[in-house]
Amino acid sequence: MELRRIGLMKYKRFEELPVWKDAVDLAEAIDGLTAHGPLSRRRSFCDQIERAVLSISNNIAEGFERGTTSELLSFLYISRGSAGEVRSMLLVLNRLEPNLKAQISNLITKSESISRQLWGWMESLKNSEIQGQRRLDDKERKNFQIQKDQKQVLEELHQKFPEHHKKP
Repeated sequence: MELRRIGLMKYKRFEELPVWKDAVDLAEAIDGLTAHGPLSRRRSFCDQIERAVLSISNNIAEGFERGTTSELLSFLYISRGSAGEVRSMLLVLNRLEPNLKAQISNLITKSESISRQLWGWMESLKNSEIQGQRRLDDKERKNFQIQKDQKQVLEELHQKFPEHHKKP
């Protein structure tokens, strides 16, 4: 039984993840910013921000491919740290290149959005009962689905008969 059918996992490939796509879009935009114009004289700055922005999507991909929730979480934290590094560098660049403020402001907004998406994903993973694909064999999938179905039935019963479930 595939994971998507029973609702345990929405995405099968990291390339499908909206946050990964946003990180790649940000990398493209930063590459466009650093490739030409006034930033070309700030080579070490450009090298560092280019490495940091690539680290965002690369760590999402590597964590996703690892197969365990704990490893994914570790890589998402690294990815979020890289998004913070990119944002910090953009804030510095905003001061160094005032004529690029509008363009830089847009990139800051994108990096903030990526950080928020990563945070939300990490929070949901922290509360997940699933330990990851690597540890999710057919028996575990079936047990997880049974537990999920049981919880849903209990919730429906609580909604239909709330007076029987009041706490003293």
